[in-house]
Amino acid sequence: MANRRISWDVQALKQFNKAILYIAEESIQNAEKVRIEIIEQIEILVAHPEKYPLDKYKSNNTGNYRAFELHRLRVAYYIGPDTIRILRVRHTSREPQNY
Repeated sequence: MANRRISWDVQALKQFNKAILYIAEESIQNAEKVRIEIIEQIEILVAHPEKYPLDKYKSNNTGNYRAFELHRLRVAYYIGPDTIRILRVRHTSREPQNY
């Protein structure tokens, strides 16, 4: 469904911004590159929401919860009828959390 829109949970947006700021401490250019590339992958979800595999950390996943990793950041999202909701952004070196 091409009419879907992207929506961010407040916590996911905070996690994403924190990760970008952390990268920027070492390199502003790298931080901007990571930010742009992750946003591009998220925007692709509007047309191809099932592009990525099921989220293995989601209990009782009905197929609507998926995740991808890029630049050592893991982005989990939910596919709704009208919305792709970004649920969490975590660094891949952090202990995974089921939800």
